[in-house]
Amino acid sequence: MLTSQASERVDLMGQPDHVAVERALSEFRCGRPVVMGDEGTVVLPVDGMTDERLIAFRRLCAPAPLRLLVTERRARSLELATTGPVALKVNDCDSAVDILSLAADVRVKRNLEASATVGVAKAAIELAKLARRLPALLIANVASTEGLIEVEPEAVASFRAAVLATLAVASQAQVPLQGGLATRFVVFRDGIGGTATAVIVGAPDFSRPVPVRMHSACLTGDVFGSRRCDCGDQLRLALARLDEEGGGVILYLWQEGRGLGLANKMRAYQLQDEGLDTLDANATLGFDDDERDYGIAVRMLELLGCKQVLLLTNNPAKLDGLTQAGIDVCGRIPLHAAINADNRRYLTAKATRAGHKLDHLLTVLAEDHPDEGHAPDR
Repeated sequence: MLTSQASERVDLMGQPDHVAVERALSEFRCGRPVVMGDEGTVVLPVDGMTDERLIAFRRLCAPAPLRLLVTERRARSLELATTGPVALKVNDCDSAVDILSLAADVRVKRNLEASATVGVAKAAIELAKLARRLPALLIANVASTEGLIEVEPEAVASFRAAVLATLAVASQAQVPLQGGLATRFVVFRDGIGGTATAVIVGAPDFSRPVPVRMHSACLTGDVFGSRRCDCGDQLRLALARLDEEGGGVILYLWQEGRGLGLANKMRAYQLQDEGLDTLDANATLGFDDDERDYGIAVRMLELLGCKQVLLLTNNPAKLDGLTQAGIDVCGRIPLHAAINADNRRYLTAKATRAGHKLDHLLTVLAEDHPDEGHAPDR
């Protein structure tokens, strides 16, 4: 029998299967395997895996061979032709470091044997992303799964939407900022403890188009002033612009590194130091160019009663995402941050490969190389 607390959680998430997904996420974050589907398929994320965990997983799966499940983006970065996730052969002598290298290094010095994936592949990768782990997992079919958390692939596929439906206002308060800027912080919380914050600047009129900045949290840029990106500069520019406009909203979303999470963002930075640009670094790790889901922003705007927005962004994809979700986007306000030696390569990739509207950067590039085209920064 379920306890009263468990019953409330089942009601909150809509169905018991979503509680199983939440438990599976906890297992992944603790470095433990879970069962996916009803055919004895066991998966374990390689992110954070130790040799001791690997030995235990081999024992659990014996005599079944282990394979490494990777995304299509990762497979293509390894020059494997595919139209979906693939499973790579794992050698019996491979250590945890060897397997992580196969999952995330730029260059892999070994012969790769790839095979078609099982039906749970997409759900397993989605679960790893939800847990903010690398989308790479050891996978095997075992006879006995006793004691392991079991989760249905269909429940994983619908989990994001189920969590989003639980988002509600948790608390709010007036927070004066530097320079005398009057703001109100509205904190939202979902059914599994995830949070997001709306920073309401001044007193915007929600019956009219409201200036809105959707800002993905960036610890390095927002807090520490990193010069590798323009995130912190854009946040400060947005606050000043909203003040000039007489009020507006910043939706501060916990989507570090375009949805990768902080640890994977640092991995991407390391790959950039090896010569890749920001998009190729994401692909090498197995991620899409942009892993963010703007559904949470739409839900926050709905709860605030904001139906028409003027979006402060350089990214046309944000306009498209909100428009498709039913928000009336009445216009775009650019936020052109300063260009420096450390962020120039990053901004160039965003402008030439991701379609960001950074005309001020293109002007600088044209002035530096008047006789050359703007080749993408690979």
